[in-house]
Amino acid sequence: MSVVDQLASQLDRKDEAPNIELAHHLAVEQDHAGIEEIIANLSNKDKKIQYDCIKTAYEIGNVNPSLISQYAPKFIELLKSRNNRMVWGGMMALATIAEEASEILMAHLKTIQTAMKNGSVITIDKGVLTLAKLASVSKENNEVIFPILLDHLENCRTKEIPQHAESAFIAVTEENKEDFLNVLRKRDQYLTNPQFKRVNKLYKRLEIKS
Repeated sequence: MSVVDQLASQLDRKDEAPNIELAHHLAVEQDHAGIEEIIANLSNKDKKIQYDCIKTAYEIGNVNPSLISQYAPKFIELLKSRNNRMVWGGMMALATIAEEASEILMAHLKTIQTAMKNGSVITIDKGVLTLAKLASVSKENNEVIFPILLDHLENCRTKEIPQHAESAFIAVTEENKEDFLNVLRKRDQYLTNPQFKRVNKLYKRLEIKS
């Protein structure tokens, strides 16, 4: 049975379990030929196969990012797709490989930002995580990206603040933590109690790090 034959749509399944199982099998076995087949079928004429393959791809990335990091250019290209499912799927894949393929992603920073600006909630969520991971790789990356993250936290919807602040937290350093704190504190007054509890955990973690 080919890799494509094991996808959910080809098994006439409505759930994602077959795709997740396939991703884990390919990752554990380090089946490069099978992974190559998954990537090739991101361009399949059948949208169901496309969707199954992008799901399988980022699930492989969750298990072992190094197995799909070489395909970063393909995932970046998906960010320009007119198909929203492929855009946010591409961003989810990038979020898994941001540290592994940081140089390629940094070279396409504008494409990532544009996808976030025009994208769905998932695209934005995973875009913030992708940027934060890139910023955590090096001081040079951080100097470029952290201001972008701060600007996002200043202007994103209130309900997004806790999750996006948690994602951005991995890029916080001794040099930029005051800027991070200042931005969040400006928005404290607009948070609900549950939202503030999540943000307050970050404040406490920063106190411990001091």
